[in-house]
Amino acid sequence: MTDGILGKAATMEIPIHGNGEAGRLPEDDGLEQDLQQVMVSGPNLNETSIVSGGYGGSADGLIPTGPGRQQPHSATPAGPGDEVARGIAGEKFDIVKKWGINTYKCTKQLLSERFGRGSRTVDLELELQIELLRDTKRKYESILQLGRALTAHLYSLLQTQHALGDAFADLSQKSPRAPGEEFGYNAETQKLLCKNGETLLGAVNFFVSSINTLVTKTMEDTLMTVKQYEAARLEYDAYRTDLEELSLGPRDAGTLGRLESAQATFQTHREKYEKLRGDVAIKLKFLEENKIKVMHKQLLLFHNAVSAYFAGNQQQLEQTLQQFNIKLRPPGSEKPSWLEEQ
Repeated sequence: MTDGILGKAATMEIPIHGNGEAGRLPEDDGLEQDLQQVMVSGPNLNETSIVSGGYGGSADGLIPTGPGRQQPHSATPAGPGDEVARGIAGEKFDIVKKWGINTYKCTKQLLSERFGRGSRTVDLELELQIELLRDTKRKYESILQLGRALTAHLYSLLQTQHALGDAFADLSQKSPRAPGEEFGYNAETQKLLCKNGETLLGAVNFFVSSINTLVTKTMEDTLMTVKQYEAARLEYDAYRTDLEELSLGPRDAGTLGRLESAQATFQTHREKYEKLRGDVAIKLKFLEENKIKVMHKQLLLFHNAVSAYFAGNQQQLEQTLQQFNIKLRPPGSEKPSWLEEQ
């Protein structure tokens, strides 16, 4: 009976509890009916009383609101503006009512899954890919953090070498005799190290920037779609469970109307769930291809730049930056490097 209503799904439903049936407590029906009754009719004002503050009120301080009290008629008839306002208020109330019922059903479904009384739809292959993506993102965030730390250390090293080179150069000019010549040699060495260090720093900055884009934009965009998919999955299972329970109940005139409405609502959430599942699968595929392409380029850059720097091969280091079209300073920079001022 349920299969005929739900149709064939591409996923399978794995029961959380032991007997494979969605558990339901007797008070769940009463709670849901009470909530829907309040959402539809609101509180019964005929059963309430308003306590007067004593300013012109009745002797006992109570103003009856039941049918026995005659309500004053408005002197001004309702105009078109009042009807529009009531229409807008009614639309807002319908939106709030639908949101409340949907939130209640999803919360109930989530608690049922957590406590092992409900079943959830699982796409094993897709769930594995999503978990792998989250694990990969955590590892790439660690690489990004270490890359930023390396950039900070390289920058501090360059500042120290810069200051040391200036000190050697100053002493070389003020010491015409020994050890002035040795001061000059060391000043030139520090300048050369600073130049190579700036080149390496440019390569590392490019590496860190590319990893940051991959983690915070590309992967995060895919994970946002995953979150939407997971929310749609919860709604799908909530309305699936509701439809299954109605299908197993008695068939009278009222139940048939509710069953037809539940079938239409379930079909809407099913289409939303299947669409987002397809979107997640496509984004995961494109993300994997993009990740391989980006990391192949960035790891090659990082390896060649670091190897050339520590080998003292200035020509190879500059060729590495040219190969990947990396510029040390953006065009139009106002202040030139201190190396260019020498």
